Amino acid sequence: MTNKQPLLNERIYAPYKIAALVETLGEQGIAAEACLEGTGLTLNDIYHPDTRTSVRQYIAVCQNAVTLSSDPVTPFQVGKRMHLSAYGMYGYALICSPTVRDFFDLGVKYHRLATPTATIEWREDADSAAWGFPETGGLTTSGKVRQFLLEQQLTQHVTHIQDVVSATCFPTRICVAHPAPAHAALYEQYLHCPVQFGAPASEIYYDRTILEQKPQLAHRITSSLLQGTCDRLIGQVKTSSGVAGEVYQLLMHGPGRFVNMEEVASKLNMTSRTLRRKLDADETTFAKITDDVRYSLANEYLRTTSMSIEDIATALGFSDAANFRHAFKRWSGKSPSAFRTQVDIDEGPKKNKNHIPS
Repeated sequence: MTNKQPLLNERIYAPYKIAALVETLGEQGIAAEACLEGTGLTLNDIYHPDTRTSVRQYIAVCQNAVTLSSDPVTPFQVGKRMHLSAYGMYGYALICSPTVRDFFDLGVKYHRLATPTATIEWREDADSAAWGFPETGGLTTSGKVRQFLLEQQLTQHVTHIQDVVSATCFPTRICVAHPAPAHAALYEQYLHCPVQFGAPASEIYYDRTILEQKPQLAHRITSSLLQGTCDRLIGQVKTSSGVAGEVYQLLMHGPGRFVNMEEVASKLNMTSRTLRRKLDADETTFAKITDDVRYSLANEYLRTTSMSIEDIATALGFSDAANFRHAFKRWSGKSPSAFRTQVDIDEGPKKNKNHIPS
């Protein structure tokens, strides 16, 4: 099986979902090499702490699972073993939420950190709190894979609520958009509630009173600190994935001469209008990415070199040092000189700083 290899800037997620799926298939006697075919990953890779993977690589493993396994229980078993502790800072931020309502809000806000295969949303009705799971869209054209992903998503969602509230907290009902499959009995077995097939949309319903409950490990201060970490991680995702990531990397590789949007679009084999539309879809703009790149480079130059403010301004493509100082104050809240002074206080004077020519 051959799959299009993802760009390096798409590989931003720890491989915990891939590992859970490979382990589940391994228990069925399916070799890891077969599970990972077409992904460029090895068994060692998925357990290495530095490995980063893409959504496309995970979809490829799901496609392999559908081909290799005839057991319909697979996605349910994967979802059941996907506890929040496997999700890094995102998972711990959810676990520490002050209330279940906060957990729901944060789950949506930071879902981009969870190797997402679909969007998620929730709403509050008169007597229920309902989660919605729209289709996977362009991630896969296979109906079998889309159903596999939804079955896993529903099960891991129920698992997450149990992690936060209690092991006996179950939905009141679940609606599924696709028709009842031959293995329909597995839904109630793993989701612990009545399931309606052929519904207008796929949704999970909980009693509305759950929203004000306090999670088992709720801690307001810890939750706030972890949300700050998640905010920074979301920023990294936005500048590391998709077309936005490609633009970011093109600009990072050419400091000193910041090419315009038309030139970047040409390098990406698209028109500037198409590039603008794709960046809109990534919830960013060319100007914001340029600012991110300039700030990252300025931060590095001020921390690790003895370059003058004027030389840094030139290296970052500013017309003069005054414009750079104004921009840096907007980015960081400090002047470049004050920032460098604070670095020296925090880290001690840097010896043997290299002057990087512009």
